[in-house]
Amino acid sequence: MRVLIIGSLGGQLGEATKIAMNNGAKVAHVENVDSALQALRAGQGADLLMVDIGNDISSLAKALKTERIHVPIVACGVSATPASAAGAIRAGAKEYIPLPPDAELIAAVLAAVANDDRPMIARDPAIRQVVSLADQVAKSNASILITGESGSGKEVMARYVHDKSKRASKAFISINCAAIPDNLLESELFGHEKGAFTGAVARRIGKFEEADGGTLLLDEISEMDARLQAKLLRAIQEREIDRVGGARPVKVDIRILATSNRDLIKAVQDGSFREDLLFRLNVVNLKLPPLRDRPGDIAALADYFAARYAAANGVANRPISDTARHVLLNRQWPGNVRELENAMHRAVLLAEGDEIGPDALRAPDGSKLGDAAPRGVVESATEAAQVSAQSAVGSTVAQVEQDLILDTLNHCLGNRTHAANILGISIRTLRNKLKLYADHGVSVPVPGNGGHADIGALA
Repeated sequence: MRVLIIGSLGGQLGEATKIAMNNGAKVAHVENVDSALQALRAGQGADLLMVDIGNDISSLAKALKTERIHVPIVACGVSATPASAAGAIRAGAKEYIPLPPDAELIAAVLAAVANDDRPMIARDPAIRQVVSLADQVAKSNASILITGESGSGKEVMARYVHDKSKRASKAFISINCAAIPDNLLESELFGHEKGAFTGAVARRIGKFEEADGGTLLLDEISEMDARLQAKLLRAIQEREIDRVGGARPVKVDIRILATSNRDLIKAVQDGSFREDLLFRLNVVNLKLPPLRDRPGDIAALADYFAARYAAANGVANRPISDTARHVLLNRQWPGNVRELENAMHRAVLLAEGDEIGPDALRAPDGSKLGDAAPRGVVESATEAAQVSAQSAVGSTVAQVEQDLILDTLNHCLGNRTHAANILGISIRTLRNKLKLYADHGVSVPVPGNGGHADIGALA
């Protein structure tokens, strides 16, 4: 967890810094907004900005948005009025921390922002075998491809490998290749020079340089554009990159990890992924089993998430009852560890009494997890596709495709990744089609609850 303090370190903000460091954060300091932007452009990464409320938070938030630097802002202030605190939130801060600092409040904010403090929980023999292989190869510089279904813990495994490596004291930088448009991903990876394109107001260090000496995780690597795959291959082979608009190559020393929930061999066969790049990335393959195939971890993960979210929400850490544990152990968990985590978060909030009982275990739509034998997402979506096909006579190909995509997405509760896997298309293709539908006024399922909204509400 990297925290950048912006403002005076005198008095109470200095005390807040000490609390953050005591909670495991790596803390750096700059005096003002301009210095903060210079540090971020130069590759001094941060997971959180703690900003003295006396600084111009509005201009900082606008500059971060313009330059596509995605770091949450937390405002801090002594004797601030409710109006000034609200003003900081309106200006772009995610939270406001009053000073003098409260240790528990700062710890909660850090926990809410940090994603790198999750332990590798591996009790089941199926996952223990993978962890054993990870331990064997972690100290090498070999590239590793981590595969598995969505929500199975690929990024947790990547952080585990980094923490066990010789680079553990250096940066761990992650970038989601599917979440950034093709025309922006190159700049995010390799950086750019001032004036390289509209909006390039200053030189910006990319993720490769930010990770120099450490580890770079390329999440959802299968969604990368073919042209950019060629540039990535050269960067891995030559250990040097070219900034967008740059005149000379820049040497980098990094270890590459990549994740994919798609079959990259099939992607090579259909021409959407370079075979030579797959060979470079797949020196070692860590294939994570789905949660349904590692039942020995379900109870341990549930206990961990229950304790985590009890602390985050300021409620008592209650044990999981035997009946509730039986429900958890007998569910298939199509959404894997991520689905279990969300279920336990809801359970912590809904539980009544001294235990987390089965009534608190609910699906996103409010139904109880133990009401009926769970049906897998794939089974439900396949049935939807069959119904759609039977009613296709007399429709155009485009209309049939639209109905199939929307029905499948609806049965996946709006989960784009699951729907793309079932439909056999890339998540980027799916998103482009959904945007097209929304532009024509078609209602599109919202991620997480199976409801509908226009695409503008999903950005």
